[in-house]
Amino acid sequence: MASEPIDKRIAELGDWRGETLSRMRNLIKEADPEVVEEWKWQKATSPGTPVWSHDGGICTGETYKSVVKLTFFKGASLDDPAELFNSSLEGKTRRAIDIHEGEEVDADAFKALVRAAVALNTAG
Repeated sequence: MASEPIDKRIAELGDWRGETLSRMRNLIKEADPEVVEEWKWQKATSPGTPVWSHDGGICTGETYKSVVKLTFFKGASLDDPAELFNSSLEGKTRRAIDIHEGEEVDADAFKALVRAAVALNTAG
């Protein structure tokens, strides 16, 4: 079950990044109760990446030393009135939200983005 490696990753981080990833994961589940959690791209050089899907990928949740990065697969096609996307803005397809220590993401605006990504996937 993919939720287990995500739980493990959050516990391993044990700091603000784990708390942030956990909070964003909960918002994704609130926005789409039917979301599917996956664990992808695990290899010798990478522990793997949490991926949330619903009729196609919604976003990934990567953690780095100074940032938690949520990359939306079709972010360039989504309306972002709250301007949450702050990374990968030059890409033709993906958009990302970089969250640094101490930063809070607008929960309602984030859930609206997740719902828009699901709507885009299910419309296709």
